[in-house]
Parts: sequence; C-alpha cells; structure tokens
Amino acid sequence: MASGGSAIRGSRVGSGPMGEQDRGYHADRVAISYWDAKGNETVRYFAANLPDEEIPDVIDSPTTGLPAGRDKSNPPELQKTEPYKTHLAYVKERRSDEEAAQILEDALHQLRTRRGTA
Repeated sequence: MASGGSAIRGSRVGSGPMGEQDRGYHADRVAISYWDAKGNETVRYFAANLPDEEIPDVIDSPTTGLPAGRDKSNPPELQKTEPYKTHLAYVKERRSDEEAAQILEDALHQLRTRRGTA
C-alpha cells in the first residue's frame, strides 16, 4: 500500500535544513523581574543596550492586575482610584457658589442685551 501523503508532513512551515539557526540574529537582552503585592513574579525582557532610565520601575502584573515593582521585599501598593468626575464637579472645585451666581448673572445680562430685552 502506497502512502500518498505530503512529503513535508510533520515539519514546520518555514523551517529549513538548518532548523532554527537560519532565523537570523538574536539581539542581546536582559531579564528584569517584577513582583506584585501577592508575591507573584513577572519577568520582562529588554534590549541589553537599553539605558536603565528607559526600563520601567513599575508594570501591571498580568496575573493579578496589581502594580509590580523590581524590589521583591517592597512591592508597590495599589493606588486608590478616584471616582469619575464630571465637568460640573471640576467647575465646582474651582468656583464658590457666589462666584458661580455672579458669572451666571453676567452671562444672562449679556444674552438679554443681545436680544434687546435687558
């Protein structure tokens, strides 16, 4: 019985006679470990020639979503998130009730003057 299957069955598409060696030059890299508050370690790889100031000190842990830092004994704390503020809430922080009433009165006066009903 003759087998009529593919001659490349079981081999990976794109693999050549040299295997993985023909994939090109692999850049030197450095592994940086990050730990979250639950003790989970996450390893990120960066280019070896990357300056230290460009490597982040804190990342988000992919397993817990918590912030993760480089210091295993002192992981970063979860920052308290503020609730969403509307535009009106921000305006109320900047203006007192008296200032708001005065601004409203000035705007109404200008509107009435333009309409000729002042």
